[in-house]
Amino acid sequence: MTENNPIPPAGWVCYDGDCEFCLRWLRRVERPLRQRGFGFIPLQTPWVKANLNVPEAELLTEMRLLLPDNRILGGADAAMVLARHIWWLWPLWLVSKIPGAMPIIRACYRFIARNRHCSTDGCAINKGKMP
Repeated sequence: MTENNPIPPAGWVCYDGDCEFCLRWLRRVERPLRQRGFGFIPLQTPWVKANLNVPEAELLTEMRLLLPDNRILGGADAAMVLARHIWWLWPLWLVSKIPGAMPIIRACYRFIARNRHCSTDGCAINKGKMP
């Protein structure tokens, strides 16, 4: 990333820092993922926005995972990488390996992301930014 923001050993988990739904999930997964070398940072952070290089309208549509090899994964693909590292989500990761499962998991992720109900005024959904 940059000298001031080195990438953690396993990568950065980038999330909507204004969304209560996202923050609740973050609280559930943060500890085990930190123990496995992941760091957490809001998508709204300027250097994250610059490194993602996605249009502003798309920035908050899904979580992103910035990996040490400079790959960027989003949405369900990022979630499945993370699920592999959390014992109670490991079965979902295993299901994702079944041929044909990822399109279904991606559709489910998009549905949840579009329909998350945020309780803060800063949430992208409340501002009408979600497609």
